[in-house]
Amino acid sequence: MGFTIGGSRGTKEFRSGTRRRGRTSECTAVAEYTGLWGWDVVPGARAAAPSRDCSCGDGRCAAPGAHPLPFARTVPAGATLDEVTEAWAGCPGAVVLLPVGRAFDVIEVSEEAGRRALVRLERMGLPLGPVIVTADGRAQFFVAPGAAAELPQLLYRMGWDDADLDLRALGPGAFVTAPPSDRAGLGRTGWLRPPALDCAGGPPQARLLLGTLAYICHRLRR
Repeated sequence: MGFTIGGSRGTKEFRSGTRRRGRTSECTAVAEYTGLWGWDVVPGARAAAPSRDCSCGDGRCAAPGAHPLPFARTVPAGATLDEVTEAWAGCPGAVVLLPVGRAFDVIEVSEEAGRRALVRLERMGLPLGPVIVTADGRAQFFVAPGAAAELPQLLYRMGWDDADLDLRALGPGAFVTAPPSDRAGLGRTGWLRPPALDCAGGPPQARLLLGTLAYICHRLRR
């Protein structure tokens, strides 16, 4: 699978850069996110188990290992592997964070609900975007931007507004920890459904998935 930054030029840069020097798995993943999927990436703080002290140095950090490093700059969509490596050299070992609210919003449910919903949604033939699974048992569905703002009204229209659902939307200002990074010292994140060329650049509207996600969350609550 080649990178599409500037056509063959991007692929050539990726291959030659790999030969010139070793790359960390984080740099390779970030270059795929920026170059192939068109996402911005932000270097994030890391938390080490078992104490989960945050690498930001704040002993009272409210989100250890789950926030951007204050001094790190965003690696923009379209960045090449060489550009990613240069940016990551200033924060080696940083966690790979994807800013929410730009290319996508996120609907988050429990991992069990996410796995059950994914099977049902695939059987229904509905369009799907990437889905992250976290070490602390959460599934994060990528949906079109704007979902976080629309969620209360969407749930109301579907009759789920008064239900006690383990479901929330993440929008602008939020970040998700992307594979292969560790999330908050709890373990590595992974792909329940990896990004693909037919969906990463245009995730589905939240309304297409929300009914199924809400129904399964409700069943699990019962």
